Amino acid sequence: MFNGRAVEEAITIHEGSAVIAVVDYGAGNLRSVENALSSMGASFRVVSNADDIYSAQKIMLPGVGHFAQIARELDARGLREAVVGHIASGAMFLGVCLGMQVLFEKSDEAIGVPGFGVLAGTVAQFGAPQRVPHMGWNSISINGASRLLRNIEDGQHFYFANSFFCPVTASTTATTTHGVSFSAVIERDNIFGVQFHPEKSGRAGLRVLQNFVDL
Repeated sequence: MFNGRAVEEAITIHEGSAVIAVVDYGAGNLRSVENALSSMGASFRVVSNADDIYSAQKIMLPGVGHFAQIARELDARGLREAVVGHIASGAMFLGVCLGMQVLFEKSDEAIGVPGFGVLAGTVAQFGAPQRVPHMGWNSISINGASRLLRNIEDGQHFYFANSFFCPVTASTTATTTHGVSFSAVIERDNIFGVQFHPEKSGRAGLRVLQNFVDL
């Protein structure tokens, strides 16, 4: 385990590299993400206000829970506008699990609650007879060139925990299957997302995070 001192030292040692703003919207457990970033010496700060997001070079939004919860908490804290605005300015963004789903226009999990809308499409729920939530290790199929999956082999397994899924779009660079094929990884310009939890996916997951750090 990495304590607060380890996190501070990682930031100090690598202060010359791009700082990642890890967005804390008050509803997610960030400890495993902090531990993973600290283990690779990444420069990051856990932030919960708009100014800290704008001052970072990269943004990471880990998400757990309900689509409506993350959307409403981001709105209540004034973070949606900051995140979407900084993405538009060219800042690198990585959404994890629900943090990837909120990039889309809407979700069947929360009818009437808008997502960021930076990607077209609707997040859908797994249908019967598929087990919900989809939880455990699944292999991915890489669809083409991917900066986020550099040095990752096709068929690599990652840890998933989701009841809803993102559609396969032109931005999809890897898919996985749980009854239906859905986006495991998306990439478009400076926008990246993973449905799995890289911080819980062993060495392969750390490789994905390192690739984002190195962008």
